[in-house]
Amino acid sequence: MEGACALCGRPEKLTRHHLIPQARHHNKRNKREFSRDEVKEVAWICRPCHSQIHNLFSEKELERNYHTLEALRGHEELGKFIEWIKTKPAGFRCSMRKAKERS
Repeated sequence: MEGACALCGRPEKLTRHHLIPQARHHNKRNKREFSRDEVKEVAWICRPCHSQIHNLFSEKELERNYHTLEALRGHEELGKFIEWIKTKPAGFRCSMRKAKERS
């Protein structure tokens, strides 16, 4: 699918990002806290933004703390990445550095 990335706004080929990771859909806590529609919600984002999200966060972190676009944008390190990548042309690819070890 082509369009504007929901995070950086660049016109790109987009990937589907489950705001609550699919591996966490059947979690009991998930079923208590989120409606079925919220659990299945997706955002269309470009490959660099998608890769950066999964480089920074575990699936559990995404489920608990970063299950909205606003929460993702509000994360300091991801916010810096978004500001940087949105200045790049469509089709730009970057290599990802491994995030610091998660505690």
